[in-house]
Amino acid sequence: MSKILVIGSSNTDMVVRTKRLPLAGETIIGGKFLMNTGGKGANQAVAAARLGGNVKFVAKVGNDIFGKQAIENFRKEGIDVSDILIDDENPSGVALINVDKNGENCIVVASGANGNLLKEDVEKVLQSIDNQTIILLQLEIPIETIEYIAKIGYEKGAKIILNPAPAQSFSNEIYPYLFAITPNETEAEILTKIKIVDENSAQIAAQKLHDFGVENVIITLGNKGAFLSNSTFKSIISTKKVKAIDATAAGDCFNGAFVVAISEGKDFEEAVKFACKAASISVTKMGAMASMPTRMEVSMF
Repeated sequence: MSKILVIGSSNTDMVVRTKRLPLAGETIIGGKFLMNTGGKGANQAVAAARLGGNVKFVAKVGNDIFGKQAIENFRKEGIDVSDILIDDENPSGVALINVDKNGENCIVVASGANGNLLKEDVEKVLQSIDNQTIILLQLEIPIETIEYIAKIGYEKGAKIILNPAPAQSFSNEIYPYLFAITPNETEAEILTKIKIVDENSAQIAAQKLHDFGVENVIITLGNKGAFLSNSTFKSIISTKKVKAIDATAAGDCFNGAFVVAISEGKDFEEAVKFACKAASISVTKMGAMASMPTRMEVSMF
């Protein structure tokens, strides 16, 4: 089994359920409130660990109660936290999340220490990687740091998987370093300028990402599954329909599950099917990290 190195964000999620999402300038009365450890990097690391991956997580948290609680939680999940950094100048990141009755959400993130995870902070951990390492990245830490990790990781033979979320643009120089990229429909449109409305448009967007230099493209499509495109497979892999309660972090669950499957030597089609199962389970539960399923749950799905 390959080692999984997740480098990314750690936040504290503050979640309020409401019947509907508020309009601009509107105050509405919400229902249940939850506070959990989250952040795309942290969610993906926990998802991978619960599914049996050998996971190390690298992040930067504030020297505050949120940061300390997050690190302790990662330890309980069996994640190697030896290279998590403490920022004495910036607070831990927080995310304010509103979830409506249909499981749709809107999220505002205050990055805090995540925005201060710099190239020099990751130099030590990058010295220990090799061609048996899978590096999973997202876009909640500085782009310069992500580009540096991708370049050094590629040069050392590691497999670099980028989940380009939250959606934003970055240098095209990173694409050739990537083993795989995993945008959702919105993120794929931002990167390629192709609006995805069906399988054909998904293929056009995927081809553009191939043209940028990425060999393996997976575009997640919510409850429709995911579109996989590489040299041997170009089609939608569907997923089982479920009653969604909260879609928060479903994409993070997909990515964590996907890297575990790849680390175990599964081919891309098998890996995407496995990730779709895990993500389908996650939307049936409230919360972000709390919704990440175990290997047993996925096996029984």
